[in-house]
Amino acid sequence: MSGRKKTRPRGRMEYAINTIVGPGSFIQGDIESGGFTRIDGSVRGNLHAGGRVVVGEKARMYSSITGTSITIGGVVDGNILASERLIVLASALIIGDIITRRIEAQDGCLIHGKVRVIRSEENWEQAVSEYRDKRQTRTEDLWLT
Repeated sequence: MSGRKKTRPRGRMEYAINTIVGPGSFIQGDIESGGFTRIDGSVRGNLHAGGRVVVGEKARMYSSITGTSITIGGVVDGNILASERLIVLASALIIGDIITRRIEAQDGCLIHGKVRVIRSEENWEQAVSEYRDKRQTRTEDLWLT
């Protein structure tokens, strides 16, 4: 064995899943994930991922979702903040507001909420700030009641 360090080929991205909620699983509570997150079960609580998020076709989420690139195939009842892009599959139902830089929505999907596609950095930062302020206010209201 030579003492050379192995490197991965340039341009190849890592797609290791950091967090997975499998079919038949139910989680109640917020999820903080450092990377790629896949949901195929049910979640009641917010999901904040530092990377990609995939919500499978049979998934049911009563959650707000934050991630970089988000793909929705199941049901999401909550707001979505995708810092790079959002892909909404034909099988998806989203009930909530969306903020993203790019969106692809397949024929047959259902979205009930406000969709904001923001490309400029200045407007993006303002929209994210408003989103976080609104989320913080809702959390405080829940604690007070």
